[in-house]
Amino acid sequence: MINRYKTKKIFVGNVAIGGDAPISVQSMTYTKTSDIEATIEQIKQLHFAGADIVRVAVPDMEAANALKTIKENTTLPIVADIHFNYKLALKAAEVVDCIRFNPGNISDKNKIKEIIHACKQRNLPVRVGVNCGSLEKQFEDKYGQTPKGMVESALYNIKYLEDLDFTDIKVSLKASDVQRTVEAYRMLRPLNNYPFHLGVTEAGTQFHSTIKSSIALGSLLLDGIGDTMRISMTGELEKEIEVGRAILKDAGIIKEGLNIISCPTCGRIEADLVSAVAEVEKATAHIKTPLNVSVMGCVVNAIGEAKSADVAIAYGKGSGLIIKKGEVIEKLPTEKLLERFLEEVEKEAKLHS
Repeated sequence: MINRYKTKKIFVGNVAIGGDAPISVQSMTYTKTSDIEATIEQIKQLHFAGADIVRVAVPDMEAANALKTIKENTTLPIVADIHFNYKLALKAAEVVDCIRFNPGNISDKNKIKEIIHACKQRNLPVRVGVNCGSLEKQFEDKYGQTPKGMVESALYNIKYLEDLDFTDIKVSLKASDVQRTVEAYRMLRPLNNYPFHLGVTEAGTQFHSTIKSSIALGSLLLDGIGDTMRISMTGELEKEIEVGRAILKDAGIIKEGLNIISCPTCGRIEADLVSAVAEVEKATAHIKTPLNVSVMGCVVNAIGEAKSADVAIAYGKGSGLIIKKGEVIEKLPTEKLLERFLEEVEKEAKLHS
């Protein structure tokens, strides 16, 4: 059982973040936000992929003016991503559900004060998004691009917002590598109770992003740190959501869908295990009931693994076994085994749904 740090609960639209709320998974569109039709379409794709919140870039006033129509065409909470120009935040705050600003490039405190005033008027939360590569000069000069510099920047900006009597805050501390990211979040966590947005920034392609994010976010989540998260991936927005939810599932934080246990291939396997597992993944993708299923290529490990599986296959030479809750229920020829296995998985899923 993971004991999450107790954090303040805030709301981004209708999605709670922090407190006892589930850990939400976010993504960010890569369309030009001023291209309203394309941005709406991308948000719809993320909605169907299971995103809880979507962030959109607001680089200019044309993008800011597009937000009203975009917001009218989705039920997902929208976060406006603001850099450099505080007036864009003021315009976005009229319609969106949260403002994210980077204190490293909006350092004028009077401008931040105006952003906070606009957010207060609509009860909008703010994400203080500290990036290691764009720290304020005072912190980079003193600490360099280090976890300590990120934490000091976050503390400084949190204190400023608190002095404005504003506490609907979430915080992110992102670096492009695992070690600095994890160290910064761990360093800041005991120092306040605001919810944390987790992520490794500029994490790269699908492969590299998955590895970096799994290590960094998985480590933090197992420490009880994190209230919402984004997997930063070059392209493949739906994959960001898929990987994020997989991290939550494999960390034991959410119970959703199948946990497929399959053995590594070796010289003992008696079937095309790679194809079998791929078929199981495809045929069961719709199942949300949490189940453990096992697909094993021989009997060496199959019986032991099957004891903890709700449904299992153990392939043998020319035939194999269907096992439920550790008990063999049927022996069938290899060509009939997978179809029968999938029937039992569906039956078990309906039984426990």
